[in-house]
Amino acid sequence: MSQAKNRKADELRAEYDFSGGVRGKHYLAYKAGTNVVVLDPDVAKAFPDASSVNRALRLLLEVAERQFSKRAT
Repeated sequence: MSQAKNRKADELRAEYDFSGGVRGKHYLAYKAGTNVVVLDPDVAKAFPDASSVNRALRLLLEVAERQFSKRAT
């Protein structure tokens, strides 16, 4: 790619206004770690928020732990 084309691609459009932006706004949250999971639409319909997903997964863990402890004995 020529240097002129590359320079043109690096320019921001006029409608992109970052004058009100805050540098490092999400730095601490990113540093602490995040875990984003994208749900399929049918699953998202059944679990509309993080709380409902967490409850269901904790219940599943509890059931799995019970099954595992039964096998171990």
